[in-house]
Amino acid sequence: MVSREARSRAKELREQLNLHNYRYHVLDDPLVSDSEYDQLLQELRDLEQQYPELETEDSPTHRVGGGISERFVRVPHPGPILSLSNAFSEDDVRAWYERIARLDARVEEAAFVVEPKLDGLTVVLHYERGLFTLGATRGDGQNGEDVTANLRTVRTLPLRVPLKANGKKVPASLVVRGEAIIFKKDFAEMNRKAEAEGAKTYVNPRNTAAGSLRQLDTSLTATRPIRLFCYSIIESSGAPLKRQWQVLEQLKDLGFPVEEHGRICKSIDEVIATIDQLANKRESFDYEIDGMVIKVDDLELAQSLGVVGKDPRAAIAFKLPAEERTTQLLDIGLNVGRTGVITPYAILEPVYVGGATIKQATLHNFDFIKEKDIRIGDRVLIKRSGDVIPYVIGPIADSRTGKEKPYKMPKKCPDCGEPIRVIEGEVAVYCTNASCPAQLVRNLEHFASRPAMDIEGLGIKIAELLVEGKLVEDVGDIYRLTKDDLLGLEGFADKKAEKLLDAIETSKAQPLNRLINALGIRGVGETVAGDFARQFGNLDALSSAKATELEAMEGIGPNIASGVVDWFAQSRNKKLLAKLKKAGTWPIEEPANQGEQLLSGQIFVLTGTLLTMKRGDAKAQIVAAGGKVTGSVSGKTNYLVAGENAGSKLAKAQDLGVEIIDEAGLLKLLGAGA
Repeated sequence: MVSREARSRAKELREQLNLHNYRYHVLDDPLVSDSEYDQLLQELRDLEQQYPELETEDSPTHRVGGGISERFVRVPHPGPILSLSNAFSEDDVRAWYERIARLDARVEEAAFVVEPKLDGLTVVLHYERGLFTLGATRGDGQNGEDVTANLRTVRTLPLRVPLKANGKKVPASLVVRGEAIIFKKDFAEMNRKAEAEGAKTYVNPRNTAAGSLRQLDTSLTATRPIRLFCYSIIESSGAPLKRQWQVLEQLKDLGFPVEEHGRICKSIDEVIATIDQLANKRESFDYEIDGMVIKVDDLELAQSLGVVGKDPRAAIAFKLPAEERTTQLLDIGLNVGRTGVITPYAILEPVYVGGATIKQATLHNFDFIKEKDIRIGDRVLIKRSGDVIPYVIGPIADSRTGKEKPYKMPKKCPDCGEPIRVIEGEVAVYCTNASCPAQLVRNLEHFASRPAMDIEGLGIKIAELLVEGKLVEDVGDIYRLTKDDLLGLEGFADKKAEKLLDAIETSKAQPLNRLINALGIRGVGETVAGDFARQFGNLDALSSAKATELEAMEGIGPNIASGVVDWFAQSRNKKLLAKLKKAGTWPIEEPANQGEQLLSGQIFVLTGTLLTMKRGDAKAQIVAAGGKVTGSVSGKTNYLVAGENAGSKLAKAQDLGVEIIDEAGLLKLLGAGA
């Protein structure tokens, strides 16, 4: 029997903790110290353990995480969770405005709301009578993944609204859209701790937030400093609001965290001016933004403008250009690739660019260094292409002091010391030693990668250990590895060794196209490997094919054809193939009848994150059905498969009139959908 005092104290503790949580994580204005908060939380936890009936769904003790889910459940959204079309210039914004003004003259008198475009993971939050009951990812816009348990660990997410006794009434049913993000300072601290512990550092705040919310173990999510901003009401049983600005105000009044830099603008000219102001403040933001979202403030007008594709006409995302920074070039390092190509890279004074601390950047090739006259010690300008790959644009010659040193191209491989080779007419420089350890490490890494044999656990670190331990001479030797071999390597115990051996054994069942791709033949990637698998059906037939026979295939030129013939002619590769065959890694497929294939001749482009399939698996299924997958959208593209967070490829496909489908549409084309 629970006493009245215990019940009253538990209620008081929940209210106090929710208020303190809001003041600390949303307002950044705490009323108590961390230790005082921890004492209150522990008191409530003790009460709930003593009297389990006191535990409520919105208890702050639920934020700590714990259970491990076996999988994420697919849940439907109450309405489409739409994406946005992009604008990249003032002219693009004005063109958008003119388009919607032609559709409805009321646009000329309308106000607009400009909000920073948060670079995070979209989440959809359901509340019933003020209680948080369900949280999902955006998914494909129609269905998402149930990540309720993980979202409960996000301290800026209110478990019950309204948070304050301000007279505001919450609708009986409310669905809110928001963005899960990680602040810059929190991200930097995560990486600092990871480096101190010798663990792998994180790439950028956006990917880290997304990955954290999709952890099967909620206790891991609880350790990540994820925050939330809300900006839209998807569905509500309350009185409908008429303005987007009112939506933001109501969300704030109910206790939802709302981004503070949004502005209401009376004209498109004011919109342009506001975009410029916010863009100039980008560095001062506590979190990453990749642009601004412009919305028609009048929600009835916005609704009447409708949707084109998956994008509402009444809103557009203005994308900020990739950031550029200058820093010091400390040295030039060299990478040896799996085909022997030696590539220079810049070793930099660390600098924060486009959401990540950059210590290295690509220098493209040795000709680039020579043409740009890049010297060690130079002040260089770097840029992140698509906010992903950092590269050196060139030196700031005017900042030179005279201490900079011109770079001399090496004459020997940095790894094995053998002479390098320059092929006339090619930019690339090669290591000529087929037994070069660096090449073997990269070959092993490629062979085991997801698009190839997908051997889980065999990454570059394990590949380095295998090569250093002289356990492999080529990729075929991994199928000879024993448990005793692995137990002799650093970091391996029984369970880890057994797991890797199981993954190696499982890889024997991979289809022919994956094995061909895994061999690392120059010019033969996933698409060409799929063509060869369908054409020849087995490696015996492919290895005996003549160059003229290969060139007769669509898309195969003389360079690829001669490269394939040369690869199969080399004695070391014949030895490798013999090892694979002996190990039973020798898939055979019936050569396909091209006329009977579902997707014969169709060209696909994949973009964004698919809900249930890996991109590599989707690509493999398309290729197996006779289709082709390319990396860029063109007039020849038949379908763009758009997943979550689709980027510029989606906008280009819309401009070119390419048919856009989601994962469900792809499965339907493959014959697997309803």
